[in-house]
Amino acid sequence: MASERYNPRTAEPKWQKAWAEAQLFETKTEAAGEKYYVLEMFPYPSGRIHMGHVRNYALGDVVARYKRAKGFNVLHPMGWDAFGMPAENAAMQNKVHPAKWTYENIETMRKQLKSMGLSLDWSREFATCDVEYYHRQQMLFLDMLDKGLAYRKKSKVNWDPVDMTVLANEQVIDGKGWRSGADVEQRELIQWFFKITDFADDLAAALDHLPNWPEKVRLMQKNWIGKSEGLMLRWALAADTAPEADAEVTVFTTRPDTLFGASFIAVAADHPLAAKAAESDPALAAFIAECRKTGTSAEALETAEKKGYRTAFEAIHPLDDSWRVPVYVANFVLMEYGTGAVFGCPAHDQRDLDFARKYGLPVKPVVLPPHEDPVAFSVGDKAYTDDGAIYNSDFLDGKTPDEAFEAVAEKLEATPLFGAPQATRKVNYRLRDWGVSRQRYWGCPIPVLHCPRCGVVPEKRQNLPVELPKDIDFDKPGNPLDRHPTWRKATCPQCGGDASRETDTMDTFVDSSWYFARFTAPHADEPTEPAAANAWLPVDQYIGGIEHAILHLLYSRFFVRAMKVCGHLDLDEPFKGLFTQGMVVHESYRDGREWVAPADVRIEEIDGQRSATRISTGAPIEIGGIEKMSKSKKNVVDPDDIIASYGADTARWFVLSDSPPDRDVIWTEAGVEGAHRFVQRLWRLVTETAEKLGGAGQSVAPGDTGLARDIRKLAHRTVAGVGDDIERLAFNKAIARVHELVNQLASAFGKLDVGDAGQAAAAREALSMLARVIAPMMPHLAEALWDELGEAGLAAAAPWPSVEASLLADDTVTLPVQINGKKRGDLTMPASAGKSDIEAAVLSLDFVSAALAGQAPKRLVVVPGRIVNVVV
Repeated sequence: MASERYNPRTAEPKWQKAWAEAQLFETKTEAAGEKYYVLEMFPYPSGRIHMGHVRNYALGDVVARYKRAKGFNVLHPMGWDAFGMPAENAAMQNKVHPAKWTYENIETMRKQLKSMGLSLDWSREFATCDVEYYHRQQMLFLDMLDKGLAYRKKSKVNWDPVDMTVLANEQVIDGKGWRSGADVEQRELIQWFFKITDFADDLAAALDHLPNWPEKVRLMQKNWIGKSEGLMLRWALAADTAPEADAEVTVFTTRPDTLFGASFIAVAADHPLAAKAAESDPALAAFIAECRKTGTSAEALETAEKKGYRTAFEAIHPLDDSWRVPVYVANFVLMEYGTGAVFGCPAHDQRDLDFARKYGLPVKPVVLPPHEDPVAFSVGDKAYTDDGAIYNSDFLDGKTPDEAFEAVAEKLEATPLFGAPQATRKVNYRLRDWGVSRQRYWGCPIPVLHCPRCGVVPEKRQNLPVELPKDIDFDKPGNPLDRHPTWRKATCPQCGGDASRETDTMDTFVDSSWYFARFTAPHADEPTEPAAANAWLPVDQYIGGIEHAILHLLYSRFFVRAMKVCGHLDLDEPFKGLFTQGMVVHESYRDGREWVAPADVRIEEIDGQRSATRISTGAPIEIGGIEKMSKSKKNVVDPDDIIASYGADTARWFVLSDSPPDRDVIWTEAGVEGAHRFVQRLWRLVTETAEKLGGAGQSVAPGDTGLARDIRKLAHRTVAGVGDDIERLAFNKAIARVHELVNQLASAFGKLDVGDAGQAAAAREALSMLARVIAPMMPHLAEALWDELGEAGLAAAAPWPSVEASLLADDTVTLPVQINGKKRGDLTMPASAGKSDIEAAVLSLDFVSAALAGQAPKRLVVVPGRIVNVVV
C-alpha cells in the first residue's frame, strides 16, 4: 500500500541515483535520433546557487526532458564560467588561492544543481579555468593571430592608479575606481584586440535571419553594432584662427540635411586640434585632464554633465564660406567614435541643444514639423527629432530629409577642398574592435612572448599550454604576473634567446564565447572536433538572462565566424533559438535602516491588511517593494532550504507555473506551499486510484464509449496541449493544463466502475499519461508515480505519450439559433451532422415552433458548425 504522503526527502535522492546509474543523460553523438542541443548560460561559481539559477536551469531541463521523450538525441551539458575578478578579490580578502576558492565553490554548486534533478550530461563538465580548457583557448588565439583576427595597438583605457589595472567601463563609477575609490585616469596602453569589426556588416545583417530570437534582443544588438550611412565631411578652419593655412577638421555625420542648423563643432579631448590648442592655453590643458577622468563608455558620456571649452579656432561652413562656427573641446566626444569630431545642430539633437543652451549658442530649426507655421515654430528645451520638411536651408527648402541628404552629398562630393572632395559617402559602425587584454592573474594567459630581437612572437603550439603559476602573491595591488620571479622568463621560439611572457590575460568574455562549441567534444585535443561541432551546432535552444543580450551574444556570434575562418567549425551562428527569462523577485523587509531576511519575517493578514513582524525580536517591521533577489537587501531565498523543506519538484513547479517565463516570477511562501499541496494531491489521486484499480483493466483496450471515452479525451487532449505549450516555451500554460486535468480526473474517477474493464483500462491509460506529462517539470514525482503504477523502466526514459486524433476532435457542436437575426436559443448536434439533420432538429425546437405558429419558414439559413437563422 502506498504512503498517504509523498516524501521528497527520500524519493528525490533515490531517483537521482537511478538516473546516474543508468547513465541516462550521457549523450553519444552517434546515437540514434535527430539531434537537439539545449543549453542554459553556464554559471559563475560564486559559492551557492540562487533562485534565478533554479528558474533558468528548470526551464532548460523541461525542454531537454521533453525532447528526449519525443525521441531526439539530446545534448544538455553543464560547465562553469570560472575565471574573473571575484576569485582574485576573494584571494586578497581571505588569503586563499583563486583556484582553491573557485573549485570549492564548484563542488558546492554542483551538489546543489544535482539536487534539483536536472537531466544534465555531467560527463562533459568543465570549468573555463581548467588548464585543459584554456589550453585550447590559447590554440584559438594563435589561430586568430595567424589569420589577422588578433592584433595589438595603443588604446585608451580606464586606469586605476591604486589597483594598477585597467577597468572596464562598467567599473568606473562617478569617475572613480569601483573598488579602490581612486580617481580613474584615461591612459594609452598597448592592448590586444580581436577584429570583430571585420564582421560588423555580417553581424548586423544576419540578425534578420534569426526569427527564433526575441525582437528586443535583435534590436539591442543592431543598435550596439550601430550601422549608419553618412558623410565624411571636411570643414576648413578659418585661416586667421587655424594653426596652419590649410588646417581642417573632418566630421562624420548621418544628418547632412541639417547642415544649415549647425552652430558649433565639438572635438574630443584627445583630438589633434585639442592638443594644438592646449599648447598655448593652460586652462584648456586642465579641462582636457578633467575629461580624462570620465569613463569611456557611451553610457558614461550620456549621463555625465555636458561640458565644453571654446578654442580660438573657427570652422567655415561647407555650404556658405561667409559663415563661421566655433570649435569646442567637449567631454561628450570620444576619439574612438567616428573621427573624434562632430558638428552640432541643437534644434534637432537633444545633446547638442543642452550644450548650446549652456554656452549661449544659436538654435536654428531647419526641420519643420507637419502642420507647423514656419514663421512661428521654435525649439525650447526639447529638440525636435522627428520627420518633417526642410526649411531655413537655402536650396534645400521644401525637401524631405532624405532628399536633402542626397542634395548635400551630391553638391559636396563635387566640391573640392584642398585638392580633394569636401565630402565622401561612408558607412560607419558604432562597434569597435574587442579589447581583450586584462591586467590580472586569474584569466587565460595570452600565449605570446616579447623578444628584444624578434619583437612580439607567438608561442609555439607544441609549447602550449602556457599555464598560470601556482605560487602567486596578492599582497600588493596590480597584476601578480608582472612581479613573479620566474614565470615571465622564457625562450624566444624564433631566435632561442631570452624573452619575456605576455602578462596580460584574456577578458573572461572570451572564455564564454566558445564554450558551447567545446561541449560538443569536451575531451578533443583540438579546440573542437569539426564533425561533432557541425553535427550539434547551432544550439537549438539557448536560455539565459537579458543582461547578456549584447556583449556575450555578440562575442559568441563573432567567435563562430572566427572559428570558421580558422577551420574549427562550419557554421555562421551559434544559437538558433534564444530565450531570455525573467528574474525571480521577492518582497523586501526593513527594520529601521536594516534589511531583514525573509526567514526572519512572519507575515499576518487581517481584513486584507498585511503586516510583518521580525521573528528574532518580535518587533513590527516595514514591508517594502517587490525587487530582484539580492544579498544587499537580504530578500534572498536559499534553494537548499526550499528543497529541504518541500523538495526540488515543488521549487521547479512553482518557478515554472507562476508566470510566463519571459516575465519576473514573484516568490511567495504561499505560492510555494500551494505548489507543494498540488504535489501531494497528485500523489494521492494516482496512488489511491491505482490501489482502487488493483488488477482491473490490465491487458485490455480502453473503452471507447461513455465515461471511458470521456476519461481518454481528457488525457489525450492534455498531452497534446502540454506538448504544444512546451514547444512554445509556454510552461505556465502547460502547468495550467495539468491542474485542469487533475481536477477533471478526480471528478471522473469518482464515477469509475472498476468492474468495467473498458473504464478501468481508460483510467490506467490516463494515469500513465499523467505521470509522463509531468515528467519534464516534476521528474522525481513522475518516477515515483510511474513506479506505483507498476510501469516498466524509468519514466525519464519513457516516450512521450502518443495521442489519438479522434479523441482531440469534439463529438458535438453547439449552434446558436436565431429567429429573424436575434438569438433565441442553442442547438447541440453531433459534429458529423449534415445540413438536413440540422434543419430538421431546428424546426422541432419548441421556441422555433412557437415562432412559426404552424407556418413554414420563409427561409432557413444553416452555416454548418457556426449558426442557424430562421426567417419567419
